[in-house]
Amino acid sequence: MPFGAAGGRLSTAAAKPIVVSAPIKTVFVLPSFAGGGAERVVLNLAGALESKRFAVEIVVLDGRGPLAAFVPSGIPVHDLHRPRLRQAMPALMTALRRLRPRAVIPTLGYLNLALLAARPVLSATRIFPREANLPSVSIAALPSPMLGRLAYQFLYPRADGVLCNARVVADALARECGVPTARIHLIDNPIDVAQIRIAAAPAVRADGAGLRLVAAGRLTHQKGFDRLIDLFATMAPDAHLTILGDGPDRASLEARAKSRDVAARISFKGFQAQPWPFYAGADAFLLPSRWEGMPNAALEALACGTKVIATPESGGIGEVAAAAVPGAVMVGPWGEGFATALRTVRIQPSAAARASLLPERFTLSRATESLARILAA
Repeated sequence: MPFGAAGGRLSTAAAKPIVVSAPIKTVFVLPSFAGGGAERVVLNLAGALESKRFAVEIVVLDGRGPLAAFVPSGIPVHDLHRPRLRQAMPALMTALRRLRPRAVIPTLGYLNLALLAARPVLSATRIFPREANLPSVSIAALPSPMLGRLAYQFLYPRADGVLCNARVVADALARECGVPTARIHLIDNPIDVAQIRIAAAPAVRADGAGLRLVAAGRLTHQKGFDRLIDLFATMAPDAHLTILGDGPDRASLEARAKSRDVAARISFKGFQAQPWPFYAGADAFLLPSRWEGMPNAALEALACGTKVIATPESGGIGEVAAAAVPGAVMVGPWGEGFATALRTVRIQPSAAARASLLPERFTLSRATESLARILAA
């Protein structure tokens, strides 16, 4: 069992399956049902917890988004219809006081801070913020990073527990925010391998005989698609790249592909609620990110049997590589290191499904068991 940066023991997976004698009401709080990895993780955990006699409900500031259709059946959703936190906060407090949950799990930094600050009003409720990014990244995204850092350092240590998705995030929470390691819990991103593999068939593969590559994520500077396009322009002319996702940089990325004369060999497919057939049909999944927490899309690609090439800045990807079979995850510094890893990829045009490459620790059952034990303590 690993140790946190401050020297204490970090909470990880449970030993024996937990049995809950009476339903434990747990509320997840989300800003929306946007199509990001954080939302997918929460919906997976919510559905799996419900099957363990937890009374799970979801409060969402703004219930719009493509993943609204993926809320597990039977889980009540309370839509506040207020996308801005400042407007939503009174309604959020009213909803939580009415629901009276034993535990609240907010996700994303600004929501975590708001609920931790309101903790005196929720005296009977334990708060377990989920931190999916390095704290420095979450703080930099706040309107006032200086005040945000102070808020993290003051409020996060007062949480009943902080859930994080990678050891690098856990270490940063202890080192930069002063969170006691006894309150830091590593909950790996939960991947429902069986369901993903069912949904991945039949595989989708771009036409042609050359190497077929796929990348996915929000089209922003963080994800590094701009430099991926530049690298792809140096590859064999029969190679093809499929990029899944949408975002503010889409127009500039499409223009970049045209300027590099590779627009005909790069397909921008937009957001895909079920991206797994694209993963299953590719020879490799590429992760050129400039920073990450734990890249959920890469884990899902491994579940489809597709190898991953990633930058070392991609958060916990090094932990995935260490746990995976040799060669399943290749981590190379951007530039020649990444390009060298990419040159090892071989064409796999067979329509037959490939075996999952996902390490066992990232399966839905393992992650849910760990979370259930924490909440029931």
